[in-house]
Amino acid sequence: MEVIVYAVIALLVGGGVGMWLTSTVLRNKLLAKSQQVLKDAEEKGEVIKKDKILQAKEQYLQLKSDHEKRVNDSNAKLREAENKLKQREQSLQQRVEDLQKKSNELKGVSENLNNQIEVLHRRQAEVEKVYKESVDKLEHIAGMTAEEAKQQLVDAMTDEARAEASTTIMDIVEEAKITASEQAKKIVIQSIQRTATENAIENTVSVFNLENEEVKGRIIGREGRNIRTLESLTGVEIIIDDSPDAIIISGFDPVRREIARLSLHKLVTDGRIHPARIEEVVAKTRRQIEQEINEVGKRTCIDLGIPNMNHELMRMVGRMKYRSSYGQNLLQHSREVANLAATMASELGLNPKLAKRAGLLHDIGKVPENEPELPHAIIGMKLAEKYKENPDVCNAIGAHHDEVEMNNLISPIIQVCDAISGARPGARREVVEAYINRLNKLEEMAMTYPGVVKTYAIQAGRELRVIVGADKVSDVEATKLSYDLSRQIQNEMTYPGQIKVTVIRETRAINYAK
Repeated sequence: MEVIVYAVIALLVGGGVGMWLTSTVLRNKLLAKSQQVLKDAEEKGEVIKKDKILQAKEQYLQLKSDHEKRVNDSNAKLREAENKLKQREQSLQQRVEDLQKKSNELKGVSENLNNQIEVLHRRQAEVEKVYKESVDKLEHIAGMTAEEAKQQLVDAMTDEARAEASTTIMDIVEEAKITASEQAKKIVIQSIQRTATENAIENTVSVFNLENEEVKGRIIGREGRNIRTLESLTGVEIIIDDSPDAIIISGFDPVRREIARLSLHKLVTDGRIHPARIEEVVAKTRRQIEQEINEVGKRTCIDLGIPNMNHELMRMVGRMKYRSSYGQNLLQHSREVANLAATMASELGLNPKLAKRAGLLHDIGKVPENEPELPHAIIGMKLAEKYKENPDVCNAIGAHHDEVEMNNLISPIIQVCDAISGARPGARREVVEAYINRLNKLEEMAMTYPGVVKTYAIQAGRELRVIVGADKVSDVEATKLSYDLSRQIQNEMTYPGQIKVTVIRETRAINYAK
């Protein structure tokens, strides 16, 4: 660019020689410049050539290295595949050998089986020959053919089948009788299951609790006048002993005991205790009890759905609340019998309302105020007749203890329900006492065995737990004790269900840190 600029300047400024001189100088400079450029270009070309050659060599070496690596990997894989093929070939060769051995063994077994089959065929032919000869001999000895013998066997089996059929018929008849008995029992059980009652056991004494001991002196009064007045007005005996904070009211009539108890409660609450006040409170309490008796009788008839009952009979039903029979509350017992009788009558297709009425009134003869010397069933029947009850109800009342003859189907139902209610466990005190005696006998029986330390009758008598000394009884002896005791209980006692006998043997080590 500079040469061109100089040339342009020379052309513009000078002319002629100046222009020639200038062109010559410029030409020389241009030649020198061009030579220098060529030289630099050659040098740069050599450098570039060397670099390219080096890069080509490096790339060649890298490609060669990669190729060798791939070749080595391929060779390794080929060697591995070759090894696997060799292993498979060996395994196949081993299997072929094993199969050849098994094939040889099977050939031997097959030959053996063929031999055995031939032997069996020969033996079968011999057996058939012997069987035919035996049949011929038997027919010759028996004097009859096989068909004739078969016919005799059929005749014998027919006679035996007829005999068994007769026995089966008799068994079916007996089973029908048993089934009828079971159905009757089922009706009784369903009646019991459908009737739920509360159990109340009344005692001949009542306990009146006091807040403190000072009240006892006030109840006794000066020279005992208060307590004498109370006893004379109520007809009970008031026992004041060393029992803390309690007074015992004793009397055979529950109504009198209840009057005395309520009167004492009112007197102690009021605080005024003297003969005049005692007379007033006792009279008021007696009227209250009479009213409660009427209400109880009325409410009982309403609860049981018994309409149109005479007022006096209803009052006697209320008095049942304060009466007991063998420790069983009379009202609860009568309600239970009424419900049972109604349920059973429904199961049998009879009148449940009539049965319920008879069940409620069956013990009405136990509660009249004047008690003549007659059985309570007869008294109850006469009272029912007096107050115009249904004749079937009257007969059921009088016949529930067989004092009179039964003339309708309600009467035996009342008798059965009365027995069910009175005899069920826990209903009456005598049953409870027998139950307690059975528990005591169980424990005493276990204590008679050697090595027994303690005994416990648990789970309402359904389990007897026996603890033995570890130093006196071994494990084997404990097992024998359990067996012997269970056999003794089974042979000597009467009980419902079953009793589990558990013998416990344990060792305890006890020390004290002081």
